Amino acid sequence: MPISHLARAAYCPRQLYYARRDDDHEPPPDVAAVRELAFAYDRNRTATDETLRRLPIAVAPGTYRRNLASLAEREDYDRLAAPRTRDAVLTGRDCHGIAHKLLAPAVDSDVPNGSACDGPAASTAERAESPPTPTIVSPGDPPPQGVWDPQRVRAVAVAKALAWERGREIPRALVEYPAHGVVRTVRLTTRNKSAYRRTLWTVKSMSGVPARVRDTAKCDACDYRATCGTKTRSLKTLLGLG
Repeated sequence: MPISHLARAAYCPRQLYYARRDDDHEPPPDVAAVRELAFAYDRNRTATDETLRRLPIAVAPGTYRRNLASLAEREDYDRLAAPRTRDAVLTGRDCHGIAHKLLAPAVDSDVPNGSACDGPAASTAERAESPPTPTIVSPGDPPPQGVWDPQRVRAVAVAKALAWERGREIPRALVEYPAHGVVRTVRLTTRNKSAYRRTLWTVKSMSGVPARVRDTAKCDACDYRATCGTKTRSLKTLLGLG
């Protein structure tokens, strides 16, 4: 199952139904330009206001530079800014998809061996270092704290797919909101893994048109709102599927 399908279903199973019906799985054309911002943090930290205004950022230039300055204080910033692997295709036990970045392991960390994976065994050398960290890049807006549910499920999905391939536990994934210069961590807690499993079950058990979601605020940002026929009200920041 494509990981992108899980993200859609976490937002609204009915939206996934229409996307499947119309074979509509390609992101909008402007998404690629926003995602490219995630690979230009170093350059944009010192960019002028004029330069930043030409980019698809979602905040004022001064705010953007401050956000990137805060981002540069992260322990993993160098690996975020220059990831070892870009657009890694991952295939797990239940789903497959793309991690937009794989951050190189921190070899100087004392990280215990993972025990929650049932894929191929990892090498002794690989287990001597901390695990790689997958990231997904969202073109949307971040919530005040944490990440939106679609990105949470997607982050868990890419971490589990990577864990299956590497045969070791991947304890976290990152969600980047490059239009804001913000990065959030999604840990593979029991709660987050449960959200992933519920969404996986929802997609596997879909038959016919799913029921409409009760939170109709989501509908305002949905391309299928006219087809669905659900009344809408404005809350555009919820989608951010990427």
